[in-house]
Order: sequence, then structure tokens, then C-alpha cells
Amino acid sequence: MSFPADFLDELRSRIRISEVVGRKLKLIKRGREFLALCPFHNDSKPSLSVVDEKNFYHCFACGAHGDIVKFTMETEGLNFIESIDKLADLAGLEVPKQDPMERAKEIHRRTLREVLEEVTIYFEEFLRKASNKAGLDYLKERGLSDKTIKSFRLGLAPANSKTFRIDMEERGIQEKLLEEAGLIKKSAGSSSTYDYFRGRLIFPISDRRGQIIGFGGRALNNQEPKYLNSPETSLFHKGHILYQGEMAREVAHKTGQLIVVEGYMDVISLAEAGISNAVAPLGTALTEGQIRELWKSSTEPIICFDGDSAGVRAAVRAADRLLPILEPGFSARFSSLPPGEDPDDIVKRGGANKFMELVEKSIGLSEFFWETEKSIGSLDTPEKQAAFFKRIRNRVGEIRNQNVREAYKDLVESKIVNFRVSMRMDNNGTGGLYQSNLRSNGYKPIRSSISNRAARANITQTMERRQKQAILAAFLMHPSLVEDFGEALGYLELGDPFLDKLRLDILDIHADEESLSSHYLKKRLFERGYTNNFEGVLEDKALAHIAFAGPGVAIQKAKDGVRELLSRIGKYQLEEQIALATNAVMDDLNEVNWNRLSSLRAALVSVNGGSNLEDPV
Repeated sequence: MSFPADFLDELRSRIRISEVVGRKLKLIKRGREFLALCPFHNDSKPSLSVVDEKNFYHCFACGAHGDIVKFTMETEGLNFIESIDKLADLAGLEVPKQDPMERAKEIHRRTLREVLEEVTIYFEEFLRKASNKAGLDYLKERGLSDKTIKSFRLGLAPANSKTFRIDMEERGIQEKLLEEAGLIKKSAGSSSTYDYFRGRLIFPISDRRGQIIGFGGRALNNQEPKYLNSPETSLFHKGHILYQGEMAREVAHKTGQLIVVEGYMDVISLAEAGISNAVAPLGTALTEGQIRELWKSSTEPIICFDGDSAGVRAAVRAADRLLPILEPGFSARFSSLPPGEDPDDIVKRGGANKFMELVEKSIGLSEFFWETEKSIGSLDTPEKQAAFFKRIRNRVGEIRNQNVREAYKDLVESKIVNFRVSMRMDNNGTGGLYQSNLRSNGYKPIRSSISNRAARANITQTMERRQKQAILAAFLMHPSLVEDFGEALGYLELGDPFLDKLRLDILDIHADEESLSSHYLKKRLFERGYTNNFEGVLEDKALAHIAFAGPGVAIQKAKDGVRELLSRIGKYQLEEQIALATNAVMDDLNEVNWNRLSSLRAALVSVNGGSNLEDPV
């Protein structure tokens, strides 16, 4: 028994592989993938890689490989049809009945695809041969080359209301099929029909397999609406499709970036400038279905809408749509364009590099969400501030996923505390009206808000260095910690030349000796030119604040303290390196790449307290 290809495509597109695997196994988020203990062999370390953007799982140890259907079959003992039934229920899809009528519908859908392909060729040809060169002239004026026009298969629909139907009839395509494909429409109140895309530039729209399923049309005169999409058909479902999604997917996978712009021409102009990882919603606000489609190619797509008021409103609506459906590891970033400008303006004025500079300055959803709510009104009174805090807490409550909601709660409460501190400092310095009045009468504040910010930055830097010193102090006083945390220390980058050199020298000396005392380790380090207090690492006033690093401290207390600091400072470094190492293994599975990945995983396990699984999905 077979199922229609469209149904299977829709099933796979609605359910991420991590959702299916995560119901059976505990997943660890690592960069753009997940890791888990493989259920298909006796796995002691996570070797099963789960990749949403490719919709497959793969075990690097036993070679198990497949998609959501195969995983369901092999872990639940179901046959193909039973697995499809279960997954369809999870996806909220009705399983098509495989009777002669359904098979006839599938054949009919294939026929519609063939019609749309034929129509695409027709529109392409008409763009070139039309006596009115307005369409081609417009594209040339927008700076598009022949190569780009052909690559995007741009076309033109005849302006006459009957030319298209007559030409299609000559090609043997029935009017009924044209109507079902959304290419002709019935007139209101009569049985007569008219061409849907009259006198418009044509933008073919493809599905995930690259097959044409509909069109977008841009008016070349004062015709309204300016942009027009195909109506909903058995193939075309606007809320689940992204313009050029199938073309951008491969580039997004290589670069780790997917850019979301407002319209067709934005995508095409960026491609002309050499930026091929952009997609666009189909002339409407970003839908939940389109967001989930974005997440298949990028866990954090970058929203880059126009710099006018409409573009700002569209970005805010996108954030509103994103917030409730956030999931662990899946979010978005927001890039701001200069007022009144779109991506095409940017690349024409400053080239691709200028546009990418703006993209690189994008901010995360949490920051965008905070700043958006903050900008709704003035915050110059306690009452207005309280209303802002209440509003933003209520918004966090909209997040459905408990883990993400709790993380946002922690972040928001931290930002509220910082905001209050900042407001107090501003009011004590240069921020408030009262202070302004005082200054106008000769009062000079002791410290400005600028110096307050500088002081806070200095305190933060000092604390970070103290924590890094504390880690090394513990290793100097308890060399046996290398047995538990040596791999993590080896991969940790402290960002300080002296501390990094000391870190590597400790590991180097330990590699030559099976068992080291603190006294002997320090003696060996003195031979390498270090001073008694190791530039402050072991000075008394520093050790007084490091309860776990003293010479008389029990080794378990020292382990707990080091693990906590390594987790705070080094966990994210390790996760980033694991993501890179995993990609290297996927590109080239050799002993060197695999050993590095295994070593990094072991380092992260030690930092996580001996558990090799965390962040369950």
C-alpha cells in the first residue's frame, strides 16, 4: 500500500525528527543538532546524532540511519502503515484512504504539477517575446542580470484577459485544470472566467522538492493589489510556504544563517548581490507554519524586514507569533535596517558586505521583545515602570514550553533588577528631571551614569578574572583534579595569556607524572619561571574568597567547586566546540575527528557532574 507523495512530504514537514526521537530518548542540544544514547546498540556514550534540518538520525557507532517513519517502525515494532497512522495522528493529519478514487486524485495532482511547469515555461517565454517590454525593462532597472532572471524563472502574464487561456488551449491544457491550479477565475455572478494574473510580473513558487506549486504576481501599473498570490489549491498552501525556501536551504546549512526578508524582490536582489540564503513569506505576516519551516533550515533565522513603519510592525508581529511557540534551541534574531530602506537599497548603496554588517549586528528575540515592550511608552514614573514590568511578565506567560518559559522568566527578572539599578544610578547622576533642576542651580553630581556603567563593567571583569584564577588555584592545591577535569581544562580558553599558559603548563607537567602532590607541581612550575603567588592566583586575599581551593579542603568539596565554575565559564565553549566537531565528523568520519568529538563530549560530561545527558526535549 502506498501513500501520495504530497501527503508524505506534508507529514515529514510537520514533525521534526527530534520530536519523534525525543519521545523515546533523552536528547542533548548540541549546536544545530541533538545527541542521544543510540537505542540500536549497547551505547554507553551518546553516539546517535539527530539533525532536524536534514530530518534524519544517524549513529556514528553502529551506522543506524533513517527518518521519522523508520525510527517509529524500528523502536515501536510497527509496520509501515501503522507507523504512518501514528505519525499522522501526531501531526494532526488525516491519512488518505488508498482506494481507486484516492489514487486518481494523486494522479490528478501530478497532472496539476505538470500544468504548472508548462505554465511557468510559458510565462518565461512571454517575458522575452511580449511586444510590451515593460516587464523586462522593470527587472533590468532593478539591476537584475539575465542569469538571475533565468535562475528565478521570472516571467510575465499577458495583459489581455483571454490571451493566456487561448494560448493554453492551443497547448492542449484544459480550462478546468487551469481553474483548479488557480490560474483562471470565475467572474462574480456569472459562469464566465478570466485570467487571474493579468499584465503582472510572475514569480514562480516552489515546494520543498523544487516543484512549482503556485505563483506570485507583481503589478506593472497602478493595478491593485500591488502583489497577488495564487489562491489556495490542492498544491498551494500559502501559510506553510516560503519563497525560495528550497534554494536557500543548502546555503543556510553551510553558513548556519537563514535571512528572512519581506518580499520576492528582496530575495532576488540579495541573490543578485551574492547573498543566496534569503527567503520571504508570501506577502503576509509570518505564520506559525512558516516559522516551523524556517526552523528546519536554521534554529535561529534572522528577521530582516524593511526599515519603514510597515516593516517594523511586521517584525513586531513576527515576534508576537514566535513567542508562544518557542522551543528549547529554536528562536530568531532581528536585524534593523536604516529608516525607510529595504535590503535592495542597502546592497545597491554599499554592496553585500554592508548588508551583512547589518545582519551581523542582529539581536536575539529576548532583547527585541524587551526593547519592543519598553518602547511602548515613557518610563519616567514608578507607575509606568510597574506597568511595563507587569506587561512583560504577562507576555512571558504566553510561552507554551515550560523550559523556555522558565528561562525567559529568569532573564526578565534579571533585566528588571538591572533596569531598576540603572534607573537609580541615572537618578543619582544625570538621568532624572530632579537632578537636571539641581544641576541648573549649581549642583554637580558626584558620578555620572557613564562612570557608573564603567564601574559596573570593571566589577564584572574583575569577578570573571577571579573565577578563572579560582579554577587554577584549585588545580595547584589539588593536582588530582586533573583526573576528573583534565579534558575540560584542556579545551577551556581563559582569554588571558598568563592564565592560559599556566593552564597548559599544569596539564603538561601532569602528563609526565602519574601522581603529583601540590608541592611537587609548584616546584616544577617554579622551574619554568613562575613566582610564588603565580601573579595573584595564590595570594592570600584571593584564596580567602575561594572556599574550595584551600590546602586543607576535602577533595570532594574541591571537585564540586571546580565543577560549578567550569560549568559557568566553560560549558558554552565546550558546546560550541562540540557542534563544530560534530559537523567535522558528519563531513568526514575519520579516527581523528571522531576522537576529538569523543574527547569533547567527555569533557562536557565532567563539567555536567558526570551525567552524559542534559537539556531534555
